[in-house]
Amino acid sequence: MIKSKNTGGPASIGFLLVPNFSMLAFSSSIEPLRMANQLAGEVLYNWTVIGADKEPVNASNGLSITPDRSIDDAVNLDAIFVCSGNQVQHYADPLVLAWLRAASKKEIILGGVCTGTYLLAKADALEGYRCTIHWENMASAREEFPQLVISPELFEIDNDRYTSAGGTAPLDMFLHEIRNTHGAELATAITEQFMCDRIRDKHDRQRVPLTQRIGTNQPKLAEAVALMEANIEEPMTLDELSFHVGLSRRQLERLFQRYLQCVPTRYYLELRLERARQLLLQTSMPIVDIALACGFISAPHFSKCYRDTFGLPPRDERRRAAGQGEVTIVKSNGSKNGKVTSLRRTTICSASAPPATASSSAL
Repeated sequence: MIKSKNTGGPASIGFLLVPNFSMLAFSSSIEPLRMANQLAGEVLYNWTVIGADKEPVNASNGLSITPDRSIDDAVNLDAIFVCSGNQVQHYADPLVLAWLRAASKKEIILGGVCTGTYLLAKADALEGYRCTIHWENMASAREEFPQLVISPELFEIDNDRYTSAGGTAPLDMFLHEIRNTHGAELATAITEQFMCDRIRDKHDRQRVPLTQRIGTNQPKLAEAVALMEANIEEPMTLDELSFHVGLSRRQLERLFQRYLQCVPTRYYLELRLERARQLLLQTSMPIVDIALACGFISAPHFSKCYRDTFGLPPRDERRRAAGQGEVTIVKSNGSKNGKVTSLRRTTICSASAPPATASSSAL
């Protein structure tokens, strides 16, 4: 949690702007803090804009912001978030990297939004932490920093390291932080002010376009996935899918294994569970109706599959999202060929005692 080192005072957060930073990601970071102060009727968060120097920094949309401080006079901060965007791989200011490296050795929370993760990695500030980055930069980041655990989640909060994807993902990360630190009631009130449907959490993975993942030269695979997406309520069999795309069952399985790293049945199941989760969190449909709408033969079967994937049963997922009662998350520490190898339990509390983030491994 982001708290002031001075007990009872507002948390002090610095936002380091890098040339070509994403204005949307930057705004999505600051706005929930502003609204938290406004709705609480007191200053919960202070923030300052930092630059390598005090010269204006251009965003990727052409607008510029003049920093309040340079890295030389940015002191007494509880957290530092790096805001970057396009062409981050070409940014290599040694003074900024040295400043981040020094900060990583102090009791300061470090975070990155959009592609800020990349600079934290270059500053050796993410060793031993789970992190995430915008999907466009995920492959290159994994190549350049093979030692890091880079997940496809919207955001990752791992102890004192906060990272999020681009766009509006920082909004969800900071709302999650506000909920954990100051309660679910305040976080919910902020979402209402911003007209957000809900606070997304780390189980809401980034929506990576299929063509980005498999390229444009696999039309048969894209056709098979499109058929799956169009047949959620009444799932097609693997033989039916193979017939409609004009491939043998074995050929289709090979395509899925090569480009999506899983068997077709597992991919199809995860599609249906993602749809079920959307219905669970965004509607008031009974759980049994959600199960049937997503192609499950019974509510118990749906509940088991849901728990195996997301770590808690559908009923507890809905209660947690509403901030009601205690739930126990059961997360896998690893999987092999779709089978869970070990489990870990974490109990999170009600709105009166905001839930703590449970670290997890992606299936």
